[in-house]
Amino acid sequence: MRISDCIDIIIVAFAVYTLMKFVHKTRAAQLLKGIGILLVIMIVSDWLRLSVVHYILINTMQIGATALLIIFQPELRRGLEHMGRTKFGNLFTADDPHETADLIDETCVAAASLSKTKTGALIVFERNNIIDEYLTGGTPINAVLSSELLENIFVPNTPLHDGAVVVRNERIHTAAAVLPLSSNKNLSKEFGTRHRAALGITEMSDCVALVVSEETGKISVAVGGDLIRNLSISSLSKLLNKLLTAPENEKHASHIAIKSLFKGRDKE
Repeated sequence: MRISDCIDIIIVAFAVYTLMKFVHKTRAAQLLKGIGILLVIMIVSDWLRLSVVHYILINTMQIGATALLIIFQPELRRGLEHMGRTKFGNLFTADDPHETADLIDETCVAAASLSKTKTGALIVFERNNIIDEYLTGGTPINAVLSSELLENIFVPNTPLHDGAVVVRNERIHTAAAVLPLSSNKNLSKEFGTRHRAALGITEMSDCVALVVSEETGKISVAVGGDLIRNLSISSLSKLLNKLLTAPENEKHASHIAIKSLFKGRDKE
């Protein structure tokens, strides 16, 4: 086997693996299973010389290819966005590590207080991608993040408590923003709107979302469409430090390692 053949196989294998990883836990996963079944039937019909069945399947697949581009436009767009993310986007706008550390400390203090009082909260931290296009409504704040401000925003029955706080460039950019809900149909029914919104926005961008449950007071973090649940304050601090201060070329893979680090917490 030539070296070029090995490279060819590696590229194809990587492309298939990336595709499978991308569609995992999305509505596209079930669709791909259906397409696979149709392909098997098409091959069998050709082998058995079932000309009418084969003809119908061939034409169905051709029309279906165009339909898929329309139906799954959001997923395709998100995939291209993932491909386009590199460390060069923030090359000249690197965050001050001291400011990030202060932000994490203030967030953890607020999370501890909100968790103790079982006050629901949803905080989204932008990383490489601006998420304005996914937001509905919201009130501009543009204030330095502090634990006191976060706690006051989420006080029940206040104008800004119902919605998400968006943190951009170490500051509270927006409050009371409405986020898209997760498209994952396999989510447990125990997840409320905040958890579904946290998963939804992290499926569409590289942001990190922190959730405090108003039913249980438990703290969760969503990243990359995965939810890490039942975090202690020390675990939350460690997790946010890993996600928000990691080098840009490590951010997109970090949630996988972190999920393994906290494996088993979501079963508590």
